[in-house]
Amino acid sequence: MSAQTVAALLEQAADIVLILQDGVVKDVGIASEELRKSGFAAGWIGKAWADTVAPDSRPKIETLLKDADGKTQGRLRQVNHPSGSVRDIAIAYRTIRAEAGGPVVAFGRDLRDISDLQQKLVRAQQDIERDYSRLRKAEARYKMIFEAVAEPILIVTGDDLLVEAANRSAGKVFGTDAELLASQDFPGLFAPRAARSVERMAAKALAAGSASAEKIELASGKKVMLSASVFGQGMDSRLVVKVGSDAVAGNDDKNSREKLMQTLESLPDAFVVTDDELRVLAANHAFLEMAHLSEEDQAAGARLSQYLGRSATDLNVLVSTLKNNGSARNFATVLRDRFNTEEQVEVSAVSTGAGRAAYYAFSVRIVSRRLAAEPPPGEELPRSVDHLTNLVGRMPLKDIVRDSTTLIERLCIEAALRLTDDNRASAAEILGLSRQGLYSKLKRFGIDDKN
Repeated sequence: MSAQTVAALLEQAADIVLILQDGVVKDVGIASEELRKSGFAAGWIGKAWADTVAPDSRPKIETLLKDADGKTQGRLRQVNHPSGSVRDIAIAYRTIRAEAGGPVVAFGRDLRDISDLQQKLVRAQQDIERDYSRLRKAEARYKMIFEAVAEPILIVTGDDLLVEAANRSAGKVFGTDAELLASQDFPGLFAPRAARSVERMAAKALAAGSASAEKIELASGKKVMLSASVFGQGMDSRLVVKVGSDAVAGNDDKNSREKLMQTLESLPDAFVVTDDELRVLAANHAFLEMAHLSEEDQAAGARLSQYLGRSATDLNVLVSTLKNNGSARNFATVLRDRFNTEEQVEVSAVSTGAGRAAYYAFSVRIVSRRLAAEPPPGEELPRSVDHLTNLVGRMPLKDIVRDSTTLIERLCIEAALRLTDDNRASAAEILGLSRQGLYSKLKRFGIDDKN
C-alpha cells in the first residue's frame, strides 16, 4: 500500500492520530468532524506532545511514550487537552512504535460522548436518590401519623384478608403488640361466631367502597363497631378498618374528657376558648378572677378584645400568627378587668380547624411580678439594644425612641472616655461638647471615675 493509503487508514482508525518523533508532534490526522470544526489540534505540529495537555496529564504522556516500546504497548490512557472552555477535552490514547527507532503513532478516541453519558447517568442516579429520599420521608411521616392516631386502625389486604399493619391503639384493643398483629388472619381476630360477619363486611366494602358492622365480638368477648373503606384497585386493594369502642369505652372516653375539663378549670393560668370571631365560648376560673367576673356566663359571648390586648392591633397580630403557624408563644400584651385595670400578661395560643369551623384557645399568664423585678420603663436608662427591643409591647413607640436616643448618647460618651483614657477634657472635645455639658451628662447618666 502507498503511503497515502496507509495515512488514510490510520486517520480512519481513530478520532485523532498523531505521528511523534522524540515526543514532538510531526503530523496530525483528525477523523472526527466535530473535533476538526472546533479547531482541535491546531498548531500542534512542531510542539512537544506534553505541552498540548493539561498539567495533571503530563505524567500520562511520558507513560504513553514509554508504553510504545514496552510490554504495555497499545494500552489506553486518558489525557485532558485544554479547550479554552469550562471543560477540558478528554481523549483516550494508545501508542505504537512503527519500527525500532522509528516514529511513534498515537491513536486517540474522543471521550466526550462517554463523559456526557456518564454525567447523565450520575444525574439520573441523583434524581433517583432524591425520589427515594422523598419516599422515605413520606413513609416516615405516614408511620408517625399512623402511630399517633388515637383511634385503632388496621390495614388489611383485600384478596386474602390478612392484617398488613396495625397501630398501637389497635394492639391495645386486641390485647397484643401491634407488631404481632401483622400477617394474622383478620377474621380470626374475632370470636368464631363473629368471623362470618367480618367477612361479609369486608366483601361489601370491596364491592361498594365502604361498609360498617356493629356489635362485632372480639375473642376477648368485648363488642366493638367496625368501619372499613377501600384504597387501591384490583389485587393491590387494601382495607382501612377502624375499630370503634363499645359503650364501656365510650364511658371511659367521657370520663377522660371530664377529667381534662376539671384539670383546665383548676389551672392557675387563665384559659379561654373562642370561636373564629373571637367570641368567648368557655373560660376557666383563673380567667374569671383576672377579669373580676363572678360567673362564666358573664364572659360567654363577649368579644375577647374586651379583656385582652392594648388595642385591636394586638389581637390582629396574634390571630394572624395563629392562622399562619397554628400556634403562638409568649405574646406580650395586657389583660383588662371589667374595671379597666390593666395587668401585663403573656399569651400562648393555638388554633384548631379552619374558616368558620376554627376555634382558638388562649393561655394567659400574668407577668407583672416578673416585670416588677426589673426597673419600671422610664425610671432607669436602657442598658442595651436587647433591653430596648424587649420594651416593644410594654411602652409607646415615642418613649422607646426617646430611650433609644438616651442609650446612644450614653454609649458615645463611654466610648469617648475609653478612647481618651478617661481624660474628660479630651472626651468633651471629640464629642463637640463643653466641659460643663459633659460633666452634666456624666452626672445624669451616673458615670463616675470608677465606672
